[in-house]
Amino acid sequence: MDFKQLGLIEPILKALSNQGYTAPTPIQQQAIPLVLQQRDLLGCAQTGTGKTAAFAIPILQLLYQQKQHVPGIKVLILTPTRELAIQINESFEAYGQFTNISHTVIFGGVSQLHQTVALKKGVDVLIATPGRLLDLISQGFISLKHLQIFVLDEADRMLDMGFIHDVKKVIVRLPEKRQTLFFSATMPEEIQKLANVLLTNPAKVEVTPVSSTVDTIDQHLFYVAKPDKNKLLLHLLRQQPGNNVLVFTRTKHGADKVVKLLHKENVTAAAIHGNKSQNARQNALNNFKNGSIRVLVATDIAARGIDIDELGHVINFELPEVPETYVHRIGRTGRAGNSGVAYSFCDADEKTELRDIQKLIGKTIPVISEHPFPLAPDALPQPKPAAKPHQRPHHHGKRFNRSGKPAKRNA
Repeated sequence: MDFKQLGLIEPILKALSNQGYTAPTPIQQQAIPLVLQQRDLLGCAQTGTGKTAAFAIPILQLLYQQKQHVPGIKVLILTPTRELAIQINESFEAYGQFTNISHTVIFGGVSQLHQTVALKKGVDVLIATPGRLLDLISQGFISLKHLQIFVLDEADRMLDMGFIHDVKKVIVRLPEKRQTLFFSATMPEEIQKLANVLLTNPAKVEVTPVSSTVDTIDQHLFYVAKPDKNKLLLHLLRQQPGNNVLVFTRTKHGADKVVKLLHKENVTAAAIHGNKSQNARQNALNNFKNGSIRVLVATDIAARGIDIDELGHVINFELPEVPETYVHRIGRTGRAGNSGVAYSFCDADEKTELRDIQKLIGKTIPVISEHPFPLAPDALPQPKPAAKPHQRPHHHGKRFNRSGKPAKRNA
């Protein structure tokens, strides 16, 4: 199937051709016709499946085909992180370059001046993070009374990051008559309840089980002591000298420590996490994309916000505490049909996290034992002993009552 078969208009087909897109992904094949029919949509899809284009392309077409242009925000896309908001805005720029549909992005952590100037000029599509959106609504810069389409993206991530109450505050400000598109990689109970409130007779699109990892990603596990992780990281980087690498740590402090180590070894690197200013984060991301730096070290704030088609390697320097996060992390590679490699380091204290990850993805990650810094054999996870067949205990003639204590014999 190609994009023409989805009934797309020439301005969008031309833009897709300019981007080098020829065939839609499975979620795009399913979602685009449904959105064009103006159906509510519940999309369950993991990262890297082409989800942004699945809603951006039909939204642009619906707006382009409107006969009467009504001023005001017609589409609101709510997303959890600044990086993801910027990425979505870039997608609207790419797919809508021949449509004259106006769009802008707003997020916190920076001055609101440029954002309010853009809003005053008028926009058709607004991409926003919850906090800054509510702030600018309260200041009177944003009205949603003309809204036609609402997109809630990465709903489960909103829950993970504590934004669910802000999301609910936004929802009460939406017009009742609207089209709603709801996307989530996982469907915990609270997210399912939210979907039930937001959606009216939705069509459901589900691609790639949320607990699975993309087949094109080659996954490997290294057992390594915590003090040796730095050495193993440098060893792997030297083995693959030409590849760009995204490294995930659990904490902001940990990310900064890894960058300091890499700089000491003359490896170009930058960190991206919540303590960095928006400009610093965006500069680091741009420098990574254009090859100015080789290694980007990130906390999980970036697990769903980095979109690089040809990212070769992801390294989990530390395993995440939430197993679903592993799927999102390694999903930064193997995107857009490309292959990718994911390495994970596991020390003696991370056995529980590893067990939970392997249970979630339904497979055992292959172990690479031939490396210079192996974990001591006694620290390796031990296989559980086979359960012995149940036998009734021998009591050597004694009788026991229900509590397990010897029963008193009658005299």
